[in-house]
Amino acid sequence: MRTLINKHQLITELHPKSQVSESYRTLRTNIQFSSIDRIMKTILVTSAQPGEGKSTTAANLSVAYAQEGKKVLLVDADLRKPTIHHYFGVSNRYGLTSAIVNRTQFDEFISETSIENLSLITSGPIPPNPSELLMSQKMTAFLEEMGARFDVIIMDSPPTLAVADAQILATKCDGVVMVISDGKVKRDMARKAIHNLERVQAKILGVVLNNKRHRKSDADYYDYYGHKE
Repeated sequence: MRTLINKHQLITELHPKSQVSESYRTLRTNIQFSSIDRIMKTILVTSAQPGEGKSTTAANLSVAYAQEGKKVLLVDADLRKPTIHHYFGVSNRYGLTSAIVNRTQFDEFISETSIENLSLITSGPIPPNPSELLMSQKMTAFLEEMGARFDVIIMDSPPTLAVADAQILATKCDGVVMVISDGKVKRDMARKAIHNLERVQAKILGVVLNNKRHRKSDADYYDYYGHKE
């Protein structure tokens, strides 16, 4: 019998010994070893199209890092359709956009979660100009300040093919993880999404193949494939 998992559940917290949780830990390890000369501190998680599981991946990967003892900040940088606040049951009334637009201190909008070592900043109100906010010097200052305070920053972003936001953020991050839903996105669309990131010289760490069916089970399966140039 297949167990249905709410898409807003943090399986790495609820079922830390599950196969899916182990896959997130494997992803964490692969990211850590993806570059010998560069520390992967700021990691962007995106997808080609909506509904592929990028937010779920970002949230659970953050928990996996926190469980390792790293001081982690999860940032909802999807300023068009934010969802990260649902995973932690917090309000999205104020957040990243509030700090950028009002030019206030970021500390006011960083929330502690029930998970040790994991902090969160939600997107805040949806702005009329998401791309401009993400390109701003205030956003750059935010990442620099948080980079000095946290071991790892994981950012959720809009799908790559929908808008330019992910490309903008990719230029400010150390690496990018692309989430692809097995059987949902055509190969040429996935290639186009990767090409869009390569055009801005983003460092693509690899691809997470989401919802692939295991031969021995009907459970959802997450796998990781290193990106080859």
